[in-house]
Formats: sequence, C-alpha cells, structure tokens
Amino acid sequence: MKKLSKTLRSTLSTYALIIIAFIVVQVLMGADLISNSLQGQLVPICAYVCLAVSLNLVVGISGELSLGHAGFMSVGAFTGVIVAACLARAGVEAELVLFVVSAVAGALVAGIVGLLVGIPVMRLRGDYLAIVTLAFGEIIKNLLNNFYIGVDNAGLHFSMQNSSSLGMEQGTIIVNGPQGAVGIDKISTFVGGVVLVLITVAVVLNLMHSRSGRAIMAVRDNRIAAESVGINVTKYRLMAFAVASALAGAAGVLYAMNYSTIIPSQFDFNTSILILVYVVLGGMGNIRGSIIAAAFLTVLPELLRAINDYRMLIYAVVLILVMVVPNLKTYQRLVDMVRVRILKRDAAEQAPAAAEGGEGHE
Repeated sequence: MKKLSKTLRSTLSTYALIIIAFIVVQVLMGADLISNSLQGQLVPICAYVCLAVSLNLVVGISGELSLGHAGFMSVGAFTGVIVAACLARAGVEAELVLFVVSAVAGALVAGIVGLLVGIPVMRLRGDYLAIVTLAFGEIIKNLLNNFYIGVDNAGLHFSMQNSSSLGMEQGTIIVNGPQGAVGIDKISTFVGGVVLVLITVAVVLNLMHSRSGRAIMAVRDNRIAAESVGINVTKYRLMAFAVASALAGAAGVLYAMNYSTIIPSQFDFNTSILILVYVVLGGMGNIRGSIIAAAFLTVLPELLRAINDYRMLIYAVVLILVMVVPNLKTYQRLVDMVRVRILKRDAAEQAPAAAEGGEGHE
C-alpha cells in the first residue's frame, strides 16, 4: 500500500507540474510579460515535450535505443495536414474538430507505421537496433520528398512523379514533394498542446504502472530472466515501440499545424538526436525530467537571443553542466574506488619489501 501511495503521489505531482506551468504561462501572457517570439515557441515546446516523453517509453522504460523518432513525427505531421485539408474542403470549419480529427488520424497512421517497422526491428538489440531505426527514419523522410498529393472535387490524388501528373481540375496541392506541405491552416494552440501533453503523460504513466509496463521493464532489466518466466519479449518491446510511435505522430500534427509550411527535411536525423538529448538529460525513465528538459532546452536559445554572438556557446555549456552536475556523486565514488585500489596495490607492493628487510636484519 505504501508503494502504491508513493506511485500515486509521483503521478499526481507530474500532472500538477504541467497544470501549474500552464497557469503561470497564462498569467504571464495576460500581464504581457512574455514576448511575441517566446509565445511563438509555446506550441513547439508542447510538441517536443510529447516527443521526449514518448521516446522515453522506448529508450528509458523499454531500454532500447531508437534513432528514428523524427520519422514517425513526420508521418503524423503530413497525415494530419492531409486530413485537415480534406475536411476543410468538405466544409468543416470548426478548428477544434479539425485539430482533434487530424491528431487522431496522425497518431493512428504513425502507430501503424511504427508497428510495421517494429515487427522486423524489435528482433534486434543494441547498436543494430539503433542503426536500423536510423535507417527507417531516413527512408521515411526520403519517401515524403517524393510524394505529391492533392485534393479536388473527385477526392485525393497521389503521385510520385511531379505535381502536374496529379491530373486535378481546380484542385489544391497539399504535399508538393521536396517543397513539403504548403498553405497549412495554423490551428494549433497552446491550450491544445497542453491537453496533448497531459494525454501523452497519462498514456505513458498508465502503461508504466500496468502489468504490461512491468513486463516491459522486466525485459529491459534482464531479457533472459523475463523469457524464462514466459514473457513474450518481442511482443512487449513492440508494444512500447508502437505506442511511442503513435504519440510521436500526434505530436507531429501539433507541430505541423503551428506553421504555414513544413518540409520533410525538418524531420531528419538531427531532430531525432535532439529529442534523444532531451530524454538523456532529463533522465532515462524519468517522465518529469523529460518534461522539464524538453521545455527548458527548447526555450533556452530564445532566452539567450539577446547575446546572439555567444548564445550557442552558452547553450553547449549548459548541456555539459546538466550532464555533469547530477553525476558528481557518481564521479566522486569512482575516484574513491580508484584511490582505494591504488592504496591496496601500493600496500601489496610494500609488504614483500618489508618482509625482506625484516629477514635481513635477523
């Protein structure tokens, strides 16, 4: 019972952190204490928080290194843009309906893609898994570079050649190959972003504390022991990967709907590494840490814009400090262990010499 209450307190404190941050930002915006450029970062912050929390499900809780998270984000982003454009052309004007339907569609498609990718990938481990997920992320980005999608009264049109081959009559081009999706209706809001963060955190925390979550962590801690008690290792690894992909797709919709144009190259390897940095700095398996790290590190370059010549240098120093400071005790323990071993070695070397000296004196 004591363990359950501790888990409940930790979960409630995570929700409280998000809600308090939302209230503080709303108060500051009402008092006009947040600049317009910083206000423009609020929706991307929410998107990156969702991405960091979802990737933590794979990296921290499942214990697998995935480097293709931006690929699933891009699947969700472009799916959401296409769905929103089709609904808008069909006469749907309510922005809330457009956003909710687009987010659900983006999550479903990204989840299905994650499931299909995960079936072969989740049979790998370690560096092999990281390399293959990186490859799939790049494959997804390059495929999107060759997609031409439009909509007219006859419905959706798709081509992988050029926009003129779509064969539309008075239609609208939604995705134009390397130029990406253009003319997006910016319907993402900070409130919608916070709601999506709460949903993402709820899904991840509930999965962590469920029977499936305990099985996932058992596989992470000791694969052989988990297999010996009948846990289907591939099944639970695939479950974590697919859920994380779906949540990344929903975050991609939130991110895409905040801009008028998005291009596939925005969702490259560097974006995946950036999300992984948030997870590592926040703490592997630490949901609150991922939230704080993603929010702080996303807004930090904007806060340092006043000292533009040095802001990236300071940003790099902050990253190093965030990595080093929490591990000072670990480093101190390592130093102490090395010192003890050196002292023992010196004592062992001096003991024979002392013994020889004693024999010679006799």
